Amino acid sequence: MLYHLFKYLDVAYDLPGAGVFQYISFRASMAVILSLVISLLFGKRLIDMLRDRQAAETIRTLGLAGEEAKKGTPTMGGLIILAAILLPTLLFARLDNVYVILMLGSTVWLGLIGFLDDYIKVYKKDKRGLAGRFKVIGQVGLGVIVALVLHFNDNVVVREQFKIANIADAPEGVEVSTINGQLMYFKDIKSTTTTLPFLKTHEVDYSKLLFWMDDEDANKWAWLVFMLVAIFVITAVSNGANLTDGIDGLAAGSSAIIGTTLAVLAFVSGNLIFSDYLNIMFIPNQGELVIFAAAFTGACIGFLWYNNFPAQVFMGDTGSLALGGIIAVLALMIRKELVLPVLCGIFLVENLSVVMQVSYFKYTKKKFGEGRRIFKMSPLHHHYQKLGYAEPKIVTRFWIVGIILAILTIVTFKLR
Repeated sequence: MLYHLFKYLDVAYDLPGAGVFQYISFRASMAVILSLVISLLFGKRLIDMLRDRQAAETIRTLGLAGEEAKKGTPTMGGLIILAAILLPTLLFARLDNVYVILMLGSTVWLGLIGFLDDYIKVYKKDKRGLAGRFKVIGQVGLGVIVALVLHFNDNVVVREQFKIANIADAPEGVEVSTINGQLMYFKDIKSTTTTLPFLKTHEVDYSKLLFWMDDEDANKWAWLVFMLVAIFVITAVSNGANLTDGIDGLAAGSSAIIGTTLAVLAFVSGNLIFSDYLNIMFIPNQGELVIFAAAFTGACIGFLWYNNFPAQVFMGDTGSLALGGIIAVLALMIRKELVLPVLCGIFLVENLSVVMQVSYFKYTKKKFGEGRRIFKMSPLHHHYQKLGYAEPKIVTRFWIVGIILAILTIVTFKLR
């Protein structure tokens, strides 16, 4: 919104200083600051309002240390996160950018699903919340929409670069540029290519999975493969974030680390020079996602002001489902979804610990007549609580692991 306003003022009235809004770095910085301010100022009022309306979390009796003290703590605090993401993005991002529009829609979509779940738990006194099938339908629906927009929208393209020895080698009518001392020209194409670390080219096309088809048919139907990947990634990551939100500050802090990393990758993917240097695909018009990712990171950090141990508010599914879904959609947009198993390693391990625990319990119950467990309790953070570790120590160590995974994710783009 402000981008368009100050661009008009700059062009029409040559307003001094208005041109600074053309810089993504400035707008991203302002988005971080505003998201922090919104979290801190709006957060306190929302917590008081939730407490007055008795929007308290129903704490299950699991035999964990400190669970009694958590009873009566307000939930649905994810509204703080959503407000701190949406308002700065609306103010500082370009609202005519398809990536920004899709991210705003995805945030609201998953926020509503989580809000309905929390509302049913709190005010309808139904511990099960929104039926699981409706959550899955919402996640699958979002995956379908995201995949269709990213494949069929005319403004979503990948810019292929072709290196040449001299200008005469370029096709007639194309613009030739010099990047890092190398002559090259560019061509915008629709593509189902994504980024895969460790490969020499860093790229793989989903059409290659349709190996039984000829190249023409494989390219024609590759979008269906991409849609299945989008559905799986959005469902897996949003549920992983939901499972991670079990102790104070873990989900918000982990998401802030992931959001910062995705902001860096979005900046690199949208910058011609850096994308060429790192040998990753350049995606035009994607720099605006840096502003959204900056607001996302600021919102998560600001929420920690009230969610660190001992928490004054829980984010609930309103926050956790939205956080995971935002991360997944953002990764799909910048064609980095295949690095999420590394970057979102915390979410992955939390997911796997539940799957392993449940599967092993059912298997041993069928085979031996009684269920046995791999962990003392799942998700994994509860296992460490059962071992006697304090919540702050568990959260801090998980954050450290998350930082290591984030660094490793970025490093992989130079390893091939």
